[in-house]
Amino acid sequence: MEILGELFGLSGKVALITGGATGIGRMAAEGLVRAGARVMICSRKGDACAAAAAELSAIGPGSAEGFTADVSDEAALAALVAAVRERTDRLHILLNNAGISWGEPYERFPHAQWAQVMGVNVAAPFTLTRDLTPLLEAAASPDDPARVVNVGSVMGSVPLAEGAYSYAVSKAAVHHLTRILAHELAGRRITVNAIAPGPFPSRMTRFAIGSAEGQERVGRNVPLGRVGRPADIAAAMLYLCGRGGAYVTGAVLPLDGGMHVEGPRNLFAEAQA
Repeated sequence: MEILGELFGLSGKVALITGGATGIGRMAAEGLVRAGARVMICSRKGDACAAAAAELSAIGPGSAEGFTADVSDEAALAALVAAVRERTDRLHILLNNAGISWGEPYERFPHAQWAQVMGVNVAAPFTLTRDLTPLLEAAASPDDPARVVNVGSVMGSVPLAEGAYSYAVSKAAVHHLTRILAHELAGRRITVNAIAPGPFPSRMTRFAIGSAEGQERVGRNVPLGRVGRPADIAAAMLYLCGRGGAYVTGAVLPLDGGMHVEGPRNLFAEAQA
């Protein structure tokens, strides 16, 4: 068991997770707390963050604290950076998880939802990472860099929109931003990677997989036959943020049950019938 602690333990590390009270953010937060980290979670719903933080701290051995923060505009991001600076002078892990979506048929998809979705899903992670870089640098070392993890999506890896046009394109942008920042920040001993989840239970996916029946139905469309589970997110975070992932940067880690490599089904079946 000692090697697990050496490679994936996070004792003494300080992390920030945006949108960390529910969904993928909450799954990641629990994994980091269970690995020993001190985790700050924030969202527009401060009460939900505080409640989630109390539950996570009870799990331990790390701890969590929750507070209200918004990433929807530049002023709100500045306030978030100030709140983080009040709480710590160094930041080992930044998980850019907060995001929004909009779904509507092609013929009616609103122009305004491009600016809003791209602003929250792409511009905000860039700005927050930029403004927290001094705290990340303060925590970094050659053997143990600071870590930035961005939450992309399988919809940013394959040409799949299902009405969420701006969301899918924003996640492709997140993947490319990850590679750009990995190059930009490597000399500062900061790694930048992304996870690209497939279907996981969250508020954003509740319409489709908010029930056991929905998860079974959607899982049949995933090559591995199921939707994602909290342990899948936690394990990926421990790899990317622990000592075991110290030499990885610029990666987009697929957490989609094989969806990103699924080819056309029965391509020549009818021709050979």
